[in-house]
Amino acid sequence: MYLFISCLIFILSLLLSVAFLTLVERKLLAVVQKRRGPNIVGYGLFQPLADGLKLVIKEMCILFLSNKTLFF
Repeated sequence: MYLFISCLIFILSLLLSVAFLTLVERKLLAVVQKRRGPNIVGYGLFQPLADGLKLVIKEMCILFLSNKTLFF
């Protein structure tokens, strides 16, 4: 049980750190390119959450008569 909880905490902390590192990367690229970054709503704190939600909600469309091995 202890191993499961420690692994879960490790995975969640890793996912959160990756999410906020992408936020930092976007802000730095915005500064380099002299444009506004993802800081419109909540100073960009909700951007990683929105990216994760978009990834989960997005569905893959595969045509019915397509060659699936070639598609993938």
